[in-house]
This record gives sequence, structure tokens and C-alpha cells, in this order.
Amino acid sequence: MLCIHSLTRYVAALVVGCTLAYAPLAFAAYPDKSLRLIVPFAPGGGTDQMARSLGAGLTKVLGHTVVIENKPGAGTVIGMDLVARSAPDGYTLVVATFAHAVNSTLQSKLPYDSEQAFAPVALIARGPNVLVVRQESPFQSVKDIVAAARAQPGKLTYASQGNGTSAHLAGEMLQNLGKIELTHIPYRGASLALTDVVGGQVDLFIGTAAGVSPLIASSKLRAIAVTSPNPSSAFEGVVPVAATLPGYAVESWYGVYAPAGTPALIINTLNAAIQQTVKNPDFIKKIENEGLTISVGAPSELEQYLQTEKNRWKKIILENKIQVQ
Repeated sequence: MLCIHSLTRYVAALVVGCTLAYAPLAFAAYPDKSLRLIVPFAPGGGTDQMARSLGAGLTKVLGHTVVIENKPGAGTVIGMDLVARSAPDGYTLVVATFAHAVNSTLQSKLPYDSEQAFAPVALIARGPNVLVVRQESPFQSVKDIVAAARAQPGKLTYASQGNGTSAHLAGEMLQNLGKIELTHIPYRGASLALTDVVGGQVDLFIGTAAGVSPLIASSKLRAIAVTSPNPSSAFEGVVPVAATLPGYAVESWYGVYAPAGTPALIINTLNAAIQQTVKNPDFIKKIENEGLTISVGAPSELEQYLQTEKNRWKKIILENKIQVQ
């Protein structure tokens, strides 16, 4: 009996030992080639710049090149669909933004199931948008805007970079909570919208910190309020919209997703690599310069955040009967 027990313990120890010995090899097997990081926007924008900084950092951490591929179109649907159809092997990833939280409600038909097609990897950063007016505008506060809009419903205009974009929906939320009527003027891109706000053709714009900061610094635009629930250190002295309209909250955010079915080991490897990348001082400086705060946690935290965003914007979209074909 002693011999049998000894043999059993030996075999069990051998199995455990082999398993532990194999685990690092399996871990080390990924990645063994370059990765693609899909950006569902054109080159040069805030998402593209953030992705390139992230990709450069991940290249160093993972030891393999992370290639940035811009796949713009259809409100990010083209780029997201490419990833949804990709092999779940960890070599094709996508940077998702605000659009990923609203497209399933805005668009009656998507080529993928946004609830089932993607595996969360990590939330990267979050930050406020900024309500701005031209420097010569008579409006000094959210209260001024609400009062003027109530006095003359529909007269005040606000610009966006297109129907269903963050600027558009941020304006819709402003109307709902302020019980006011504004006129929405959609443009084919943020730069065109900002040009007309600076020129006085449109009254208001709610843009990303990265997009409006240079024009605020050059005194072409004036920041009226930030859209985060609390003040932002990037815009000292600028109060939140929520100080006047409680409950108002709009954030820019960036998250990384992989195709659904990507093994947990690979997801965890990527999450750990991202956590290491965002600690780099150069990356931190880049993010903070855009008014963002690094917010990397477990993959499940990104999924929870996405669901909160979906619920928030679904209410606005349905109440205001907004749809993008």
C-alpha cells in the first residue's frame, strides 16, 4: 500500500509540475507576431493620436509591433465590424469610443451584435467634453444660455460633427434637462463645426477637450462649462454643466476590445500590457494634455462602464426620437 500511495503522490506531483511548467510556455506563446489596432476614425483625430501613443507603448511591452490601421466610416461601424469578423486570437484589436455605446440604439440595423461580438480588454481613459462659445459671445454661463433659450425657443443653435455624435447627443441632453429648445446644426466633421462657431454662424458647441483646447488657448473660443459631474483639473475655474442642470454628464472615453471568443489568457496578457503602458510618463503627459484621466482596470470594469453609458444614452435617444440610417 505504501508503494501505491507513494506512486500516486509521485504521479500527482509530476502532473502538477508539468502543468506549472507548461503555463509560462503557453503565456509566452502570445504574441509571436505583430498586432493590428483598428481605429474606426480617419487619421489625425483625438482617437487616432491616442491609439498611436498606446500602440507605441504596447510595442515596447509586448515585444512585437502594434500596427495602427484607420478604418473610418458609418459612425465607427466599419472599423468595429472588421474586428467583430476577425479571428479571436488577440492579433486584431479596436479602440472603441462613445459611438460604441450609442450605435445599437441609433442604428436600426448593425452588421454585428454589439452585445455579443466583442470581448472587453481595458478602459483606457475618460474625460470631460467642454461647452464653448465664440470669444465675443454674450453668454457667460449655462444659466445665460438656458435663459436665452427659454425666452426665444429654437433661436439658439448648436453645432456637432454629425447626427448621432457625442456633440449632438450632448446638446440633446442639455435640452432635456434644461427644458429648452435649441436648433441642431450638423456638420461633416468637428473642424468644420468649430470654424463656424468661431465665425459666429453657430452659437454653441460641446466638443472634446482635445478638439477645443487649442482654440480656447488662442482666445478664439471661451469655455462656459465642462460636461463632467465634477470640475476638471484641465480647465481650472470652469464649472460643470451639472452645477446648473443636476444630472448632466457627458464623457469622452477610450476602450480596447478584441473579438468575442478571444481566450481569457490572451485578454489578461493584453490588459496587463496596457496597465504597464499607461504608467509611462510620456503616455501620461499626452493623455493629461487632452484633459483625460487614465482609468485602466480589469476587463469587467470596461464592460460595466459600457453598460452604464448605453443605458444613459438610450434614454436620451428614445425620448428625443433620434435615429441615424
